[in-house]
Amino acid sequence: MFARRRLTGLNWAVNYDLWMPTIDQLRSHGKTQAAFHERAANTADEQFGRKVFIRAVVEVSNFCRENCVYCGMRRDNRGLARFRARHDELAELLIHHRPASVTDINIQSGEDPVVVRDVVLPLIKTLRRETNLGVSVCLGTLDAKLYAELKSAGATIYIIKFEIPNTTTYAAMKAPGNFNERLEQIRHLATEGWQVSSGFITGLPGQTDADLLGNFTLAGELPLAGCSVSPFIPGDETPLAGAPTGDIELTLNCMAALRLMRPDWVIPAVSALNLAEPGMGYRRGLRTGANLVTINLTPPDIRGDYLLYKRDRFIMTDERILSAIAAEGLAPSSQSLADFYRAEKRVNGVARKSKQTETAMAK
Repeated sequence: MFARRRLTGLNWAVNYDLWMPTIDQLRSHGKTQAAFHERAANTADEQFGRKVFIRAVVEVSNFCRENCVYCGMRRDNRGLARFRARHDELAELLIHHRPASVTDINIQSGEDPVVVRDVVLPLIKTLRRETNLGVSVCLGTLDAKLYAELKSAGATIYIIKFEIPNTTTYAAMKAPGNFNERLEQIRHLATEGWQVSSGFITGLPGQTDADLLGNFTLAGELPLAGCSVSPFIPGDETPLAGAPTGDIELTLNCMAALRLMRPDWVIPAVSALNLAEPGMGYRRGLRTGANLVTINLTPPDIRGDYLLYKRDRFIMTDERILSAIAAEGLAPSSQSLADFYRAEKRVNGVARKSKQTETAMAK
């Protein structure tokens, strides 16, 4: 049912037999699709139990120097009111008013080095001093010095999506930098000790079956600790505003395939699932083996201008997240995502050392 692919030397120095999906599975419907999703959900159960990680996101700036045609925050969108959040207001919110279920914070922005220096770095230092929260960042392509400063401040997870698996389409979509640079950034971050999560988009205009399969090949080759799949949402104020929304069924099938390909990965249910299928998209994501959910804590007065997709956003609140988790028979994890990765790194470090010892003794 899957094509086997042997890869070595991945993020945790473990050898995996990767099972790559076929295009028929990615396009499946009906009973075949239901069995495919059930298999993925059972795989997540075996690996993680019935627990899901809960993080909160704060969106700290919508300034962006990139010009991606699928994103409303692109630099050519002159009609967008730009903002940078204040460190002290975010610190107050996250330290004293975050939901009790939250174990991790994701700090996200457009590609804006100014906000990294002025807001993100001091916020991470404050969170490290005042809380036990794990910290992830999604800040785009930065220079090596800023990456190092973020890690030194206390962030441990970097989210940087490759979005598109080939050079030509990547360039046509004006995605960040260029394709090879993006992949080098991912590899650099992993080499520097970050846990790196990436991801891709399904349903982009012009996407082919070869592109779809290429996402899995590329994700399997990169040194990742997790991967997401987002349906294409035609963003307000973008050149693709009139394009059709990505197929939710295709997106969910890709999520299931990622879980089967890498049972150990952290795979989020993204909020865009509820834009692609209002009401049930998010819960269906949890049924395909997703094990990470995100509550949006961006202050309401700036949230409307964080224009990833549409101004009329579907905001995943604490109540919505906990209701979706409970409805699917799942429960919040008491362990932070950051602590989980640290534990996995220790376990795999011991395993690697033991294997090296066995090899040396055999010689």
